Amino acid sequence: MTTTPTDDPADPSSDPRTAATGSPGPAGSPAPTGSPGSTRSPEDTGSAEDTGTTAELADAMTRAIKRIRRQTGWRLEPYGITPGQARALRTLAHVPGCETPDRAMRLSDLADKLHIAPRSATTVVDALEEAGLVERTPDPADRRAVRILLTEAGRAAVERIGQVRDEVAREYFGEVSPADEEVLLRVLRSAEARFLAAGPPRRAASPDAPR
Repeated sequence: MTTTPTDDPADPSSDPRTAATGSPGPAGSPAPTGSPGSTRSPEDTGSAEDTGTTAELADAMTRAIKRIRRQTGWRLEPYGITPGQARALRTLAHVPGCETPDRAMRLSDLADKLHIAPRSATTVVDALEEAGLVERTPDPADRRAVRILLTEAGRAAVERIGQVRDEVAREYFGEVSPADEEVLLRVLRSAEARFLAAGPPRRAASPDAPR
């Protein structure tokens, strides 16, 4: 029921020498942008300064997410909760009245919320039910549907997950001032809002596709 997150040897974020720059190489000597050892050039990126900073921001966000997820997974492992199960529990807990049969989330809706196939959602719920964290109940309005109820143990697990997430976040952002945290949060919310407002992104055509 548990999984152990491990550092990916191919992931630059697992190497402390690349944590600040994202560039492999001897400690203290990252390859600068535009240097012979760099794979990025002004021709590749357009405006080297503007585009390079944006790409570096995205890389820093990716590294932060990986490290936070990895630490969270490690902290939850002693409780027998995997990251996927934690996401499912938190999603179920956000439904008002998640403990009552007529208001708890349907299994199909849980799959949609988690962006996974219904079969995968069933596997997650099976494990949570076996651990006594949730229970299935027929939907009072549609006997063919199943709703997922959080048990008392499930609610306690959600609280524990919240504590772990808070601990990891506080440790990672411990040296960041509250003012800078507010700025970062505001910027990310603004970027997300613009991204969603633009609609689904177009997938780039394959270079080999006929024109």
